[in-house]
Amino acid sequence: MLLLLLLTNAFVLLPWAGAGRIIGGTKVKAHSRPYMAYLKIENSSDIYTCGGFLIRPDAVLSAAHCVDKKGRAVRVTVILGAHNINSRERSQQKIRVRQWVIHPEYSHEGFKNDIVLLKLKPRARINKNVQFISIPRRNERVREGALCTVSGWGRTSDTGNKTNVMREVKLKVQKEKICQHRIPNYQPQSMICVGDENNKKATSHGDSGGPLVCKKKAHGIVSHALKENRFPEAFTRISHFEPWIREQLTRFSLQDIPGSPSSD
Repeated sequence: MLLLLLLTNAFVLLPWAGAGRIIGGTKVKAHSRPYMAYLKIENSSDIYTCGGFLIRPDAVLSAAHCVDKKGRAVRVTVILGAHNINSRERSQQKIRVRQWVIHPEYSHEGFKNDIVLLKLKPRARINKNVQFISIPRRNERVREGALCTVSGWGRTSDTGNKTNVMREVKLKVQKEKICQHRIPNYQPQSMICVGDENNKKATSHGDSGGPLVCKKKAHGIVSHALKENRFPEAFTRISHFEPWIREQLTRFSLQDIPGSPSSD
């Protein structure tokens, strides 16, 4: 179990990272979500999994808490083009990530600014099974009531068996006041309130870093929720971080210029 943050005797804030679950979802058609990335994160004692998504051939977005292991050195491998993650599919591209940038104001307390950009070198090979997804501009906000999707790998319930194939769940964007009332340190400018009121559909461990896709754009990143309830969930609001993302992508491009200090 990753990063259990005890806030009070009543609240335990839980980042969605670890074993892997989509609760109440359905299997997706193989390779129908070609932007999806599977992150394998290893340190000296453990192996974790997270989600992510390709936004450029050399860049994957995910949640900062996936790679922030309290100072421990970690190795990150990104797998693209996967449907059955435990199968050696010809479509899969495995890339060892040697560089990533966590937002400078990220804090595990309340999972503020929970966003990381991973640089891929070599770049992903774009084909029918591996493609990138668009992100919103700074002033774009997904509307309350919008029905969006989240994809991931893993269990179908808390007690169910693991599934190796990608699954997807539909979740509705909720009123900000719901998360403000129920999730400590919720920040509406940089987070999105999401969830299923009936508590039958949700993301969970292992889905961290995956995208909240609304109208073919990645508007959110799976971040955290309360341990006792899957509703509501707080997702990182991508549009709030769009200027920072663009700045990092520009730096990635400059690093690839022959003779630059960071080029190999």
